[in-house]
Amino acid sequence: MAILGDNEIISSREFDFPRESMFRAWTTPELLARWWGPNGFTNTIHECDVRPGGLWTFTMHGPDGTDYPNRVAFVEIVPDERIALDHLPPHEFRVTATFEDLGGRTRLTFRQQFKLAAEFEQMKAICAEANEQNLDRLGELLAE
Repeated sequence: MAILGDNEIISSREFDFPRESMFRAWTTPELLARWWGPNGFTNTIHECDVRPGGLWTFTMHGPDGTDYPNRVAFVEIVPDERIALDHLPPHEFRVTATFEDLGGRTRLTFRQQFKLAAEFEQMKAICAEANEQNLDRLGELLAE
């Protein structure tokens, strides 16, 4: 379940997989393409330079055929512990994912903080549900 904070959506979930597997799913372009986004969306990754300052450019393809170009800059990469990335305009927000070791299981905390309060207010209902679907898809990928 998502918690709404100050310009921020926070989702947390425990997975029955080690955090190394979780981190790999966040940093391997072929895996990212398979789970990133809400239900019904697919991705074409154009570039994915997973390092601080590296760019991740991709197109999300909606179930109705609409294409959504995305540009993301990786801000912080701490192997098996944390990833922070900035979604670049037109929608500006930071996603910070932390991976907490629970003895072979992992608690993922997914924080999405919007730069502008007005955009947060406009997007919070959509993103809160979409982020939960995103985590569902991540769990399905890890279970394969």
